[in-house]
Amino acid sequence: MNQSSEPVTILVAFMAGMLSFLSPCVLPLIPSYISYITGITFGELTQQALPKRVRFLTVIHSLLFIAGFTAVFVLLGASFTFFGSLLSRYQDMIKKVGGMIVILLGLHIAGVINLSFLQREKKFEIKTRPLGFLGSFLVGATFSLGWTPCVGPILSSILILSSTADEIGKGVVLLLSYSLGLGLPFFLSSLLINNFLAYFNKVKGYLRAISIISGLFIIIIGVMILTNSFGLVLNYFLVYY
Repeated sequence: MNQSSEPVTILVAFMAGMLSFLSPCVLPLIPSYISYITGITFGELTQQALPKRVRFLTVIHSLLFIAGFTAVFVLLGASFTFFGSLLSRYQDMIKKVGGMIVILLGLHIAGVINLSFLQREKKFEIKTRPLGFLGSFLVGATFSLGWTPCVGPILSSILILSSTADEIGKGVVLLLSYSLGLGLPFFLSSLLINNFLAYFNKVKGYLRAISIISGLFIIIIGVMILTNSFGLVLNYFLVYY
């Protein structure tokens, strides 16, 4: 990953985070996550006018939840970049193999092929949520380790992309961007839970289409990694737009 391609890869990581939020494994569970981390009943959260106490708790707990999964994602990104840099002499091979793996993940998400081992959920569950703000951070970290069939392949594609970065800082930025793409809509949903429910009722019939779009997006990322064409995409937009 060279310097000229950074804006494109950062945007790609952000969009991947957004698609993770919209995935069938995450989107339907948002109200449950919000109620769980805040300790506020669903009835309280869906009031027309939220009391100041409820709004304050929702904001703080949501931010800590986001901070929890961001911390884990960033550590994973830094680790992938570090190990990728150790194998710098094999970067061309890493890009080719990584690109092909990402394409396979995209085909799996789109439903073209079935990689059965990705259908198994690997979860670290906190059965009794720790009290206080620390609990929300820990739940966020736990959420990041729940490699569900939907989020895992999308996140994996960004981690593979980060392994091609030549500096750990660039890998960290990629995963921060991914976390922002996932965390921003989560935070907005927590503040506007009634709006989220109305939105979800309209969107849930299109979850299959979202999966196909996500799969195509991941396939494009794989092709770009394989052909090292992120810089070419940026140059195209600079010339024509």
